[in-house]
Amino acid sequence: MVDYLFELGFEPVNIRNVDHWYLSPFRNERTASFKVNRQLNRWYDYGIGLGGNLVDFAVTFYQCSVREVVRIFSDYLSFHQPTTHTAPNISTVSRRNIEILSTGALTSPSLIRYISSRCIPGEIASHYCRQIYYKVRERKYFAVGLKNDSGGYELRNSFAKVASSPKDITTIKNGASVVSVFEGLFDFLSYKTITANASEMQEDYVILNSVSFFGRSKDFLERHEQINLYLDRDAAGFKCSSTARGISEKYKDGSPLYEGFKDLNEWLISKTPENDF
Repeated sequence: MVDYLFELGFEPVNIRNVDHWYLSPFRNERTASFKVNRQLNRWYDYGIGLGGNLVDFAVTFYQCSVREVVRIFSDYLSFHQPTTHTAPNISTVSRRNIEILSTGALTSPSLIRYISSRCIPGEIASHYCRQIYYKVRERKYFAVGLKNDSGGYELRNSFAKVASSPKDITTIKNGASVVSVFEGLFDFLSYKTITANASEMQEDYVILNSVSFFGRSKDFLERHEQINLYLDRDAAGFKCSSTARGISEKYKDGSPLYEGFKDLNEWLISKTPENDF
């Protein structure tokens, strides 16, 4: 239970002997009311008065039948062996330690739920991303992956934000005269979500995958008549945008759209009612 909750992105806020206390995965709360007894491998949520084993948790978490839970666990169990140790935090793991095993269509319920939690429709994510199975040392994982121009992948799931080698920008070319630039994967997917119902306007796209890679994109960007910048509203993003606008009037700062928020995805989440995802 503890390892599976970790992979869903839930970490204990308090540990007392064998009891791990969490903010409930079933609702928003400020005081931890969800307990996992690691020795018994059983949970109990004091807020709703329910508890049980891992299967009971999945039935409640995914709101589905036991048969559907078996299907949900199929991709998880096929790449995970039982362990008595907490899964390592790999958010800062070196790219050279990441080995891509295989890629496929986005089908994992846990990844789809993660994408939905970021307010991105599954069909938009599936159009641009793949489900990536990868290995860090001897542990195997899966994540939402965006391929870059050098063949590496940006990898995201509820507990990891990593990238495989080689690291590079991602360009999406549609032969357009306008190009929009994003710092990360979910900012790009947020833009596609926001503009999904707008009249179709052909654009090219650049996902920097790190604001430090802006220089790599300049040759491609300069081929366009207009360059829209949707960078993070932080010191690095402001500096990059200011420098770019000093180069040419073709560069336009689009970040005032999400003023008051760190990035476009954070703004999108704030504008999306909870019952929409």
